Amino acid sequence: MNRREALSATAAAVVAGEPLARLLAVESSRGFYANDQLQIGLIGVGGRCRHLVRSFPALPNVRITAVCDVWDAALDAGRKLADPKALATRRHEELLARKDVDAVLICTPDHWHVPLTIAACEAGKDVYVEKPLTHKPEEGPAVIAAQNKYRRKVQVGTQHRSMTHLIEARRLLREGIIGTVHKVQCTWNRNAPRAQRYKDTLDPRTVDWKRFLGNAPDQPFDPYKFRQWRWFWDFGGGLFTDLMVHWIDTVDWFLDVGEPAEAVSIGDYFSAQGVWETPDTVQTLLRYPHKQLQVHFEGTFSSNRLGSMCEFRGTEGTLYVDRGRYEIIPDRGKNRPEPRQVILGAGPKGLDFYDKPDGELLHLTQWIECIRDRSKSPACPAEAGVRAAAAAHKANRALPMFPKKAR
Repeated sequence: MNRREALSATAAAVVAGEPLARLLAVESSRGFYANDQLQIGLIGVGGRCRHLVRSFPALPNVRITAVCDVWDAALDAGRKLADPKALATRRHEELLARKDVDAVLICTPDHWHVPLTIAACEAGKDVYVEKPLTHKPEEGPAVIAAQNKYRRKVQVGTQHRSMTHLIEARRLLREGIIGTVHKVQCTWNRNAPRAQRYKDTLDPRTVDWKRFLGNAPDQPFDPYKFRQWRWFWDFGGGLFTDLMVHWIDTVDWFLDVGEPAEAVSIGDYFSAQGVWETPDTVQTLLRYPHKQLQVHFEGTFSSNRLGSMCEFRGTEGTLYVDRGRYEIIPDRGKNRPEPRQVILGAGPKGLDFYDKPDGELLHLTQWIECIRDRSKSPACPAEAGVRAAAAAHKANRALPMFPKKAR
């Protein structure tokens, strides 16, 4: 039976007196049929969104039927990715009201993630939303409630949970291969001049600045903030929310640690003084006393030593993971575990991105499978996204330069 036949059968049953609500619940629990075309709307069509959409040709029966952005240039770029008849609008309300949109991809600045996710759930759309899920810790309960109340499939874009080698590494750790873990070390170090100001020719008339601000404080249009929003407190949260959340979510996924009890953080401006509000070099130590665990994270734009990686240090050995490999390293003087190295991606250890595995494609595919089969759960649902973001918020609030009024 294809979907058209199913709908005809549903209509016939309604005529026969079967309650419509019950029939719709049955169809929702069954999900989409394999040959049904999923119709996706894009909200926020910047560089990250366009990167994710590169995976769409590998997703069967998926098409983009609507695009939304507050900037005309991004909206034009979105039109080129979408169906020729797709809606293009600055207003997300118009996109969410469409019947030809089954699910949405949200790739906006952080402060819009929760409002848009809640609105999409209320509109009956499934959601893939970029990390961090929350911009403020108090947003967490509302977005979880919306996901659960409207029974939507919400996938947060921390794609480590869908990477095959990390799934295997997690299994080995949980089987006790390195003993008991009391210490985790995470890094995300880059050597890049990210904080350079430049003469910007962006025409403010092409931007709906008021809509971009959303729930942020009113302020004059600033093209640098508009493009580099990650490094300003009103819109993003710097290194902790932009990068650390990936590894903190991995730690939670591997060890079931929940939220940290406390954080001690330091931050400095070695390359971004007077340009960014968030520091360009940070460290934080997170304590999980209920798990007898400490997690340390460091990040900078002044050196790429160690790159992006995470080490689980156990009583019998260490499990090293990055986005393209895992390694098991026995502790000195211990008889187990056996050394092991599994490498999927080409290139040196600690790269931000490897050719394999394709984390974005795997994570999007898992989300699409959940939409089609309503009995499946997303790899990173709202609950997990809230926990990872909460750790990053706690780290930020421990920084001396974090705004006192926002603590």
